[in-house]
Amino acid sequence: MTQSHKRNDEQKDMLHPRNKHRERYDFPALIQTNAQLADYVSTNAYGDLSIDFKDADAVKTLNRSLLKHFYRIAFWDIPPGYLCPPIPGRADYIHYLADLIGAPGKSSHAGGNKVRILDVGTGANCIYPLIGHQEYGWSFVGTDLDPQALRNARSIVEANHLTKAISIRRQASKSQIFSGVVHAGEVFDASICNPPFHASRQAALEGSDRKWKNLKHAKQTTGLLNFGGQGNELWCEGGEERFVRQMIRESVQFSSNCRWFTSLISKKETLPGCYRELKTAGAISVKTIDMSQGQKKSRILAWSFLVDERDLPVK
Repeated sequence: MTQSHKRNDEQKDMLHPRNKHRERYDFPALIQTNAQLADYVSTNAYGDLSIDFKDADAVKTLNRSLLKHFYRIAFWDIPPGYLCPPIPGRADYIHYLADLIGAPGKSSHAGGNKVRILDVGTGANCIYPLIGHQEYGWSFVGTDLDPQALRNARSIVEANHLTKAISIRRQASKSQIFSGVVHAGEVFDASICNPPFHASRQAALEGSDRKWKNLKHAKQTTGLLNFGGQGNELWCEGGEERFVRQMIRESVQFSSNCRWFTSLISKKETLPGCYRELKTAGAISVKTIDMSQGQKKSRILAWSFLVDERDLPVK
């Protein structure tokens, strides 16, 4: 087995079985979908077709190609400086969420427009609603604080004729997560969130510097890296633990509005404090779902206040 094939198999083992990005990028096929990608593709030092993952325009063009090729998203763009998310990792969250809310053994059928998902902090990229709707037919409500991010997310939704499936709402308060965006009597099957991981702007900058240094010396085989990001996308006071613990406390008020509350957790050190918060909040079910993208390890923390799905009000 060649080294190239070993890398292929390792990548397949890491991503969810239904993830469409388990194989290495097929650049010729992606170029057929989006001819602009050809300007960024070349043969790297290992004899493989690739792009320069240090080039933000190249990464954005790759994302645009992946979304069009695999998810039928004809238009996608983000303003300069906003978070450009890794598509394979975002798709993993969606597929694991489908396992969580689907019937055992039938997760691939956890779809249809009867499923409603709340995306907390959808961002300018609107990635989770796009992938979740195209993969499973779910409908989404995406929320955000940033007016420019909201405008861009709406433009993506409108350009792809998805306004009946995806709605975008402004969260007017920096101190609230669900309050103000979840309407009275509204019901969701799950909420999702990619919280700001860092505790300060300086920590975010240091994390970005480490990524650039690692990228300079890394073998470019997966492209599972983020670029850009505004302040509220990358950091908040207290970091992800404080944010998620606040989300847990606030979720108690909306325990009958949502079957499963979930959040991405970047640092395993965040989990003990969140578990304590969930115990205090009285969560009935708590699950931790491990994920891997490349060398990055992360997990989804999920909790519910409902005994079973029959406790969820009829939609």
